[in-house]
Amino acid sequence: MPLFFFFSLICFSQEQITATLKDSTKVEAKTISGVDSFGTLYYTTENNSFQKKTKDTIITYSNFQLGEITSANTFNPLRINLFYRDFNTVVILDNRLAEISKIDFNTIQPYKNVSFVSSGYDNTLWVFNEDFQYLELYNYKANKVKLKTVSVQSKVLDLKSDYNYCYLLTENYLYVYSYFGSLIQKIKNTGFDALAFSKAHLILKKDESLFALMKNSTEIQAIKHPKLLIKQFLVTNETLYIYHENLLRHYQLKIE
Repeated sequence: MPLFFFFSLICFSQEQITATLKDSTKVEAKTISGVDSFGTLYYTTENNSFQKKTKDTIITYSNFQLGEITSANTFNPLRINLFYRDFNTVVILDNRLAEISKIDFNTIQPYKNVSFVSSGYDNTLWVFNEDFQYLELYNYKANKVKLKTVSVQSKVLDLKSDYNYCYLLTENYLYVYSYFGSLIQKIKNTGFDALAFSKAHLILKKDESLFALMKNSTEIQAIKHPKLLIKQFLVTNETLYIYHENLLRHYQLKIE
C-alpha cells in the first residue's frame, strides 16, 4: 500500500476559539483520565487506584503490585487501558472496571520496551516501541503487530488516538496517522508539550496556553481562555476541561 503524507508548517488562523467557563467540579485526583458526554469521570488517585465516578456510584480498580499508573485511556469505555510503565504492562478493563486482559510486554516475543500506549480499533493498542523509536499497532488478543510506522528522530512527548486517527507529539513534529498507519500530516512543533483529543478537536498545550487543530485542517488556532496554571487538560466534544488545585473547570468551546 503506498504511503502518502503532507508536510505542513504551522499556520495560525485569523479565527479564534473562545473557551467560556460554564461549570466546575471539585475532584481530589492525582490525574484526570477522561470525562464522557454523560459526565462520568475517570481518574487516578494518590494511592494509584483507578476510579470511575458517575452521579450515583464510584467504582475502583487497584493493582498495587504494578505500582504507579502511567496513563489511562478511556476513549472506549468497554476497553479501558491502564499502562504501568515501570512494569512494562497494560491492563484492559471493562465498563465495570473488571480486568479483561493483562499484557506483560516483558514476556511477549519479541520483547517490547514500551513508553506510550493508546487505544486502537477492536482489540488493538497503539504502542510506542522505545528501543526502535516507532509506533506499532498491536493486536493484544492475537499477539500480533498489525503495522509499524517509520521511526521518529526526536523525543516523544505524548500519544493520543481513537478508532480512526493516532496523534504522536514529539519535540520536533506532530505526526498524524490513519488507522492503517499512513502518515496523513506532519506538522512542525513550535513548543507544544502535551495534547488532548476528541472527535472534533485536537488541543495542544504550550506553556500555560492552549491551541486547537480542527478536524481536516492544518491550521493551529489559539484558544482564548482565562490565565491559570494548567495541571491537566482534556476535551470531550465541544467541552474543554482544565484541572488545577482539585478543581475541574468546564469550558464551552466556540469559534468566533
